[in-house]
Amino acid sequence: MKWQLALPLLFIALLAGCSSGKTRPSSSHGGSVSRSSSSSSGSARGGINDDISRPQGSRYRDGSDSVPDPLPPEVVDKIPEPVPKVEPRALYGNKSPYTVLGQTYNVLTSPGGYVERGIASFYGNKFHGYKTSSLEDYDMYQFTAAHKTLPLPSYARVTNLENGKSVIVRINDRGPFHENRLIDLSYAAAVKIGVWPKGTGLVEVRAIDPSQPLTAQALPPPPPPPKPASAGPGIYLQVGAFSDVNNAERVAQQLRAANFAPVQVVDAQINGRNIRRVRVGPLASVDQADDVTSRIEGMGLPRPQVAVD
Repeated sequence: MKWQLALPLLFIALLAGCSSGKTRPSSSHGGSVSRSSSSSSGSARGGINDDISRPQGSRYRDGSDSVPDPLPPEVVDKIPEPVPKVEPRALYGNKSPYTVLGQTYNVLTSPGGYVERGIASFYGNKFHGYKTSSLEDYDMYQFTAAHKTLPLPSYARVTNLENGKSVIVRINDRGPFHENRLIDLSYAAAVKIGVWPKGTGLVEVRAIDPSQPLTAQALPPPPPPPKPASAGPGIYLQVGAFSDVNNAERVAQQLRAANFAPVQVVDAQINGRNIRRVRVGPLASVDQADDVTSRIEGMGLPRPQVAVD
């Protein structure tokens, strides 16, 4: 039957959700690159007919992303945070490995123990009511998020490292596939922790294992003691991790000659092996990090990874 033939294509196409770039109020931020499929099914919500058989470029009603009128704090405070619970894996969006825009990703077998810091963005009007990678409707007024490797669905506490605000989100989408982005928040979650209206923020993503007591793993970290001279968390780009000191120094010298920003060679241990991480930074902003990333790749060096310290 035709629907049986369409299922494999549907499964492949729904691997990825959003590919967010820099977000700003009422402007395009890249949004989703593959909330599409080869089936003829669709969904209607709020007057939206989401025909996921259509090509990505014509699937959405809006050509660029935007956000609604600002949500007052008292409204955001009344939105309930999701309560983590054990759920079966979604039928769609969990294939591993999968490839988007030439990059291959491996979905984690479990959310337990996952903690990472990086840059968060958010997505809004363009995708509201349309299907996520797990074939759920995206609701920008709920606390949800897109992530490249955490299982769908799963839960995480996202903390804004610049102001200490945090929120629990339910991850039901893939992405963001824009360079240097760790997580794409729903509009409501971005407002809750202060990523909106700035558009991006430095965050910690700490996955929650619903089989373990929530209080033991998901409470927001205590605020660090005040440091009058501190400018807050910094953005660094790790260009490589080398076991050979000469290789590390060679790359570091190339970067110093380019004069993008200060270059560090940091000693570390991984699985009992001594390595040297070559990092550029701190960088003043997300925009600068994006620009320097492109310039480093243009030098023929490996694509750097964002680190937030």
